[in-house]
Amino acid sequence: MISIAENEEINMIKAGIIGATGYTGEELLRILAGHPSVEVTAATSRAAAGKKVSSVHENLKGFYDLTLENLNPDDMKKICDVIFLAVPHGAAMEVVPELLKDGTCKIIDLSADYRLPVSVFEKVYGSKHKAPADAAYVIPEVHPEITKDFKGRLIANPGCFPTGATLAAAPLAAAGLLKSVIFDSKTGITGAGNTPTETTHYPNLTENIIPYKLTAHRHLAEMVQEISRLQPGFENISFTPHVIPASRGIMTTAHIETKEKLTTADVKKIYEEYYAGKPFIQFAETVPSLANVRGSNYCHIGMEADARNNRVVVLSAIDNLVKGAAGQAIQNMNIICGLKETEGLRFPGLI
Repeated sequence: MISIAENEEINMIKAGIIGATGYTGEELLRILAGHPSVEVTAATSRAAAGKKVSSVHENLKGFYDLTLENLNPDDMKKICDVIFLAVPHGAAMEVVPELLKDGTCKIIDLSADYRLPVSVFEKVYGSKHKAPADAAYVIPEVHPEITKDFKGRLIANPGCFPTGATLAAAPLAAAGLLKSVIFDSKTGITGAGNTPTETTHYPNLTENIIPYKLTAHRHLAEMVQEISRLQPGFENISFTPHVIPASRGIMTTAHIETKEKLTTADVKKIYEEYYAGKPFIQFAETVPSLANVRGSNYCHIGMEADARNNRVVVLSAIDNLVKGAAGQAIQNMNIICGLKETEGLRFPGLI
């Protein structure tokens, strides 16, 4: 059972991971191995069922004596307080209805299935949504309304690109200062999953940079959703992603045209005030570095104003597998379960 009283002994939260063999599933296991209030009681895989977690993820040897199983939703509900879905889009909606039915467990979906309104999802992903449900889309730093008193049971964990992009522009959006925004993001290849493709094949990517989905990446819809929520009616947002020869990380450069002339000092003040008390936002001394956030749940932000052109350049650096996925999911779990937001997540980047 989950106990949320601040001064009482906290019972261990029993967590399950559906889809535990991919990059995100491994990151959930890795981070939760050091979480003082969580015990992983179930990890599922169809292809690897029957194998030990530590034989599939050898970096976890000595941390888990857990066997991967092909469990059904009813089995998961009996042994879990929180269930993480680390599955491709389209797969989560197959099991979420059963997980929500006649149960009390919290569900954190890391796929795209519940991030957007149904009509937007169907347009963006080109397929019919099979199982709509009431979900809360949560980037914790821009959704302070999500607390331990959250009554819902389904959290839609944001995409990696929208996390970095939203965090780069949110303070200026909340101040109503945006006139146009162009997000240019560079991502490591783990964002494409662990199945090799022509784009991720080493000879094609090494010493190269590959732009893709130049104007119509699916994550743009999440960016518009979040930024327009902060600055109502604003949708003048463009986004182009690029794959770079790195395993982890997303560096987003936000070219922001503002309604007013701002100095760098003005922008810093806006950002520092907006993110005051947000433990996973840190400001870079000069410009952010992917190396400094690798393996961590931190977002490093840097900025500079170009007052001559009413333009601000904001850079955000995150680890796409941690702050962009598993770490943020655990951060959301901490919040809705009444734990300290940083619990199990306060560790530095690998550099």
